[in-house]
Amino acid sequence: MATRRMEQTQESRRLILAAAVELFAEKGYRQTSFVDIADKAGISRGSIPWHFGNKLGLLEEVLDDQLQSVLAGSPPGAHPADSLDQVMRFIRLPATRLFTTLLSEAVDVDSPIREHYARLHAALRQAARARWPSEALPAGTDPEAFAVLLVGAVIGVHAQWRVAPEAVDLQAVQAALRALFPAALEQT
Repeated sequence: MATRRMEQTQESRRLILAAAVELFAEKGYRQTSFVDIADKAGISRGSIPWHFGNKLGLLEEVLDDQLQSVLAGSPPGAHPADSLDQVMRFIRLPATRLFTTLLSEAVDVDSPIREHYARLHAALRQAARARWPSEALPAGTDPEAFAVLLVGAVIGVHAQWRVAPEAVDLQAVQAALRALFPAALEQT
């Protein structure tokens, strides 16, 4: 009996997270309510605070879950060319849509999600530094500045691609990245 209850709890949690990811990506954090999430997940509204405490707790779990999913797809120590492929895959991920949508809310000084989003960016920059350590970058390139540039480029390219996919050739973007950072991308 306890095992069945644990399975139901895990399934309810999974459904809530999946619904929240989709709705936060579509409507943003502020415009998404517990009612919206409960309706989409097919669960009772009271289950959400029981699992996550409050809406910020849910957001934190969503961001952590999506970040771990993204990072699991690009292991440290991967060949730099593989890392560029990972960057291009990241541009296409549903998680990137979530990150991009939330960015518009996080830039407000009074935003309740600002701190959470800052931690997300810090984790993405850390992942970039792990993929491209200083010795893999052109001489004189600051690894932190490169990480900031890369994270900004990915989010910016994703936003442009979502808004006008016919105007953004992702293969050309990949070729441009390879041309701009040949030393970093040709290291073995």
